Amino acid sequence: MSEEIHDQENTFRDSIATIDESGGRKWIFAKKPAGKYYRYRTLVSILLLAVFFITPFIKLNGEPFLVLNFFDRKFIIFGIFFWPQDSYILFLMMISFMVFIILFTVIYGRLFCGWACPQTIFLEMLFRKIEYWIEGDFKEQIKLKKQKWNLEKIWKKGLKNLIFIAISWVIINTLISYFVGIDKLKEMISAGVDEYKTGFLVMMFLTIVFFIVFSWFREQVCIFVCPYGRLQGVLLDKKSIVVSYDYKRGETRSPFKNNENRQEAGKGNCINCYQCVMVCPTGIDIRNGTQLECVNCTACIDACDEVMQNHNMPKRLIRYASEENIAEGKPFRISWRIAAYSTVLLLLISLLFTLLLTRKPLYATILHTQGQLYQVIDDSTVSNLYNIKIINKSNKEYTIDVLAENQSAKVSFIGNKQLVVKPYSSSESIFFLYLNKNKEKLKSGEVEFSIFANGKMIKKKKATFIGL
Repeated sequence: MSEEIHDQENTFRDSIATIDESGGRKWIFAKKPAGKYYRYRTLVSILLLAVFFITPFIKLNGEPFLVLNFFDRKFIIFGIFFWPQDSYILFLMMISFMVFIILFTVIYGRLFCGWACPQTIFLEMLFRKIEYWIEGDFKEQIKLKKQKWNLEKIWKKGLKNLIFIAISWVIINTLISYFVGIDKLKEMISAGVDEYKTGFLVMMFLTIVFFIVFSWFREQVCIFVCPYGRLQGVLLDKKSIVVSYDYKRGETRSPFKNNENRQEAGKGNCINCYQCVMVCPTGIDIRNGTQLECVNCTACIDACDEVMQNHNMPKRLIRYASEENIAEGKPFRISWRIAAYSTVLLLLISLLFTLLLTRKPLYATILHTQGQLYQVIDDSTVSNLYNIKIINKSNKEYTIDVLAENQSAKVSFIGNKQLVVKPYSSSESIFFLYLNKNKEKLKSGEVEFSIFANGKMIKKKKATFIGL
């Protein structure tokens, strides 16, 4: 940015837009946005909200499409059942998502914040729209706040907050369904408070938290709580595409005058109307450059485009662009950082898909029972006791058989001859391994087992054998 603008507006970095000179909260009354980008964002938000509210009801093979039940350690992602033994896959998914966010930010800045972040979508596309509907645009809201408590103020504020609480309750119940499943949530609601007191208290507490966040705390989440805004200082460079003000075209700012040739007068296209500031949900002036508070919501682009169009000047004075593009006129090019991040992300995704495609439906462990030595059955037979655990990650039922590799060996389950594992469940059993001491060298060591599921061998496992 030019030295002139830097000197003129440098004081903006001394404080943030939501704090006044005394250090108190400055409430943001954002003008209702309108324009092409806002319509696009609305469509994207409707799609994402539909996915959010519909996904808990989607089932594959009788199981939810997505459940993250940390309490029962039950994880279903995209219809695939994950056990704690699959935590390395979940960890890889998390790493891949983080790399994607980093790559996305390096290229497109905080586009995620403005278009897909739940905080932005809930606030701007649900709560703020209801506020505009009940209280009016920003001027009416300011007037309503300043006026004394009368019937109009009571019913408007009361109706708005009642709807806010109702929406918060719906959002929280939808979130809970992602952790316990929609069937369990229905059971909890139908059973009543007495049977699920803890769950009810958690639900009420979170509803109140959400209500406070979206009715009062609002943009402070993006400024003070969310770490992503602070990360952009590390991730962004001059090649990153962000919502930018074209200061070369816009400066020097001055009010608009009819029939004036601004270029001959040495004036820029910015008429200093402050429309970009009025619509900003975090209260910043985008003309000061990239700032921590900016969530790239594009409201300033729409507002500026409308002003430019009304005054017969070219649009996109504020637009998606990189600092390099504005300062030097260079088009976007793939940098070495983008190429490196893309390569790492491609490798991670390839590894993730390979693990998912080669993932076995059954997980088996066989361990020698702790504290148990061998038993001499008769003059020719010695036995060891073993624990077997089978985890079924599929929607099929399996019958398990175990055979020992030693020819003279015999496996005998306690109670049942076979082990049956239900879909998406685990099963454990105990069995004896009998060996003929006249045919085998029964020294302590290892013995190998073959595990069969529905008659097909799925795994070989070694376990300790304690001999004579």
